[in-house]
Amino acid sequence: MINSPARSAFWRRGQPWKGIWGCRYPKKRGQTGAWLLTEAQGPRQGSQRWSSPTIPAFAMAARTIIIDHGSGFLKAGLSGWNEPQMVFPSIVNYIPCRENPGPSYARRRVSLGIDICHPDTFSYPIQRGRVLNWEGVEHIWSFVLEKHRREHEGSPVMVTECPLREPADRQKTLEIMFELLDVPSVLLADQLEMSLYASGLLTGVVVDSGYGLTRVQPFHLGRPLQPGGKTLEFAGQDLAAYLFKSLFKEDCNRHNLFQLETVATTQMSKCYVPQNLGEALDFRQSLPSGSDDSNAYQLPDGTRVELTPMQRLAPEMFFSPQVFDLQGPGISQAVVDAILACEASMHPLLTSHVMACGGNTLYPGFTKRLYKELMTDHFSSSKATMWVGSNRNFSVWLGASVVAHLSTYRSEWMTKEEYEEGLRL
Repeated sequence: MINSPARSAFWRRGQPWKGIWGCRYPKKRGQTGAWLLTEAQGPRQGSQRWSSPTIPAFAMAARTIIIDHGSGFLKAGLSGWNEPQMVFPSIVNYIPCRENPGPSYARRRVSLGIDICHPDTFSYPIQRGRVLNWEGVEHIWSFVLEKHRREHEGSPVMVTECPLREPADRQKTLEIMFELLDVPSVLLADQLEMSLYASGLLTGVVVDSGYGLTRVQPFHLGRPLQPGGKTLEFAGQDLAAYLFKSLFKEDCNRHNLFQLETVATTQMSKCYVPQNLGEALDFRQSLPSGSDDSNAYQLPDGTRVELTPMQRLAPEMFFSPQVFDLQGPGISQAVVDAILACEASMHPLLTSHVMACGGNTLYPGFTKRLYKELMTDHFSSSKATMWVGSNRNFSVWLGASVVAHLSTYRSEWMTKEEYEEGLRL
C-alpha cells in the first residue's frame, strides 16, 4: 500500500526482528559477486534481548533509537525490530496561542499533523530532502524521543540524513540532539547507504524514490561511487500535485481536507504503473462508463465522479516525466546513466544488484516495469537482477537498524563529551 503524508498519523508495532544483523566478510578468491552482510540468529519471538554470542558489547549496552526523517514521513523506533514502531507524516502546524503574548511570531504554537480547525496552517519542515523549518524538525524529534525515553532512558540516537545536506545542517542536527534534547551519543547515517545495508549487500545500485526525491546511487563494498550518483527532483509529491490539479482543476486547494483525502485515497488504492502506456490507455479508454466501480470517487454532495485513464496511470510519471511536463530522465534511464558513469568492469556486477526502495516502488507494476526496461532496452546481454523487499518503504530505517549493531561503526558515533570538547576548541 502506498502511504500518503496527508493521512493522519498512525502507529505501527513490529515484531522482534530476525535476520541480518551485520558483519563484513571478504570475498573468496576469484569470487565476483557482491559482498554480503552475514546472517545471525535473532531473538526469539517476544524476546527483547539478542541471543547471539557474537554481538559486540557496544550493541548490548542500550537499545538505539533510530530516526529516519524523510520529506513525507518520519519513521522511528528501537533497533532490533523488523519495522519502525512509529510512522507518521512529517507535518507540523502553527495555530494561534493567546497564552503567549508578545510579537506576532511568538503568538503561535507548533503542533504535529493537521489541525482540522485550522487546516491552512500545516506545512512540511523538510522539502526535497532539505530542512526548511528547524523549529518544526526539533518539535518532531522531541516528540519521538519523549515517547521512547519512557522505557529506554539514556539510549543513543541514530539519525539518517539526505546526501544533499550541507555541513551546516549536520552541525544543526548535532546542536539540537546534544544541547536541546540531551542525548548521550549520536550517529548521522547516509540514507542511501542504509538502504543498501537493508538488502544485505555491500555492492549494487540503490534506487530510492520517496515523497520528495528520487535518487540513484551505485555502491562498491559499502562506498558510494560518486560519478554515478543521480538525483531527480520529481517524486511522490509531484504525483500528488498532478492529481490535485487534474481532479479539482481551478478549485484545487492543497489545504482542503476533502481534496487531501481524495488524492491520498487515489494514490494509495487506484494508481498503478502500466507496462506499456499506449496499450494501457487504449484498454482503459475502451471500458464502458461505470463498468469499473474502483474507478470512481464521490464528492461531498454525493456526486459520483470517474477517474480518467491518465489519473489511474499517474505513476507513469516516474518513467516518462516529459509526458507530465517534468524535467529530467525517467528513473530507468537514470539507473542506466548511473551504471554507465562507473568503470566498465563494474557494470555486470552493478546490473545484477539493483535495489528498489522507497514508497513509490510499492505501486503495482513499478519494479516489473523497471526490470523490463533495464533488461529489454539496455542490458539484454547482462544478467539484471532486482532486489525488492516487502518492507522496502522502510529500507532506510531497516538498514540503520543493522548498522546500530555493528561494532565496525563504533568509531563513527559522537558522544556529548566529544561534541562539547569540539566546541571548546
